[in-house]
Amino acid sequence: MPSGALEGKAALVTGAASGIGQASALLFAAEGARVSAVDQNLAGVEETARLIVAAGGAALAVQADLTHADQVLAAVQTTANAFGQLDVLFNVAGGSGRRWGDGPTAECTEEGWDFVLAVNLKSQFLCCKYALREMLKIGGGAIVNLSSILGLVGGDADFATHAYAASKGGIISLTRSIAAYYAKDGIRANVICPALIATPMSQRAQADTNIRARLSQLQPLTGDFGTPGDVAQAALYLASDRSRFVTGAVLTVDGGWTVV
Repeated sequence: MPSGALEGKAALVTGAASGIGQASALLFAAEGARVSAVDQNLAGVEETARLIVAAGGAALAVQADLTHADQVLAAVQTTANAFGQLDVLFNVAGGSGRRWGDGPTAECTEEGWDFVLAVNLKSQFLCCKYALREMLKIGGGAIVNLSSILGLVGGDADFATHAYAASKGGIISLTRSIAAYYAKDGIRANVICPALIATPMSQRAQADTNIRARLSQLQPLTGDFGTPGDVAQAALYLASDRSRFVTGAVLTVDGGWTVV
């Protein structure tokens, strides 16, 4: 049963058209937040907002390319203007650059590197930049950034996307820097590092028989992919006042990947 953990708060969730972002937007709304669902996929965020409103919540659907500062600023301002404040930012949006040439360092293309760093790291920087300005106005807030276990550990041949790993490691460093600097302002910043989660973005891994055969070794807690809801529940904790004494944390949601 919902407990009202985000009652009275306004939250902006990126990547909210599907997967972890959509699951988190729906959970945040069920826990009392007014939710701004942001994504490049307008039809997807409109569906997310529709589901929230149908359940009795309040939601906006906002289309934005988060690699462009003007579109990020507009999304944040639209959210703050509609809800009167911005208390929570959950940065989920990101992507893989395999088709642009991401891979092992000696083989990674410049196009792949630039694309991945923009869509994963620059986008989160821009969202934090403009969300922080709104949080400073109200004297506090919570930022939750989605990284990956590949930002913490090296990947073998099945996971050798070095631009992706670098972008996810950068998210951890950015978040901890924000946590240290803005603690005095009552703003918390934390990171979630998931392993293999069953989302549209992980279709390649889900369809790979070799990776599926390795799941009992990679994620021994369940021997299976995690669910978007597993990550959403972690985000709810970090976004809510339940974690009021937590900042700069790096929370793995990985089925045991990083401890085996």
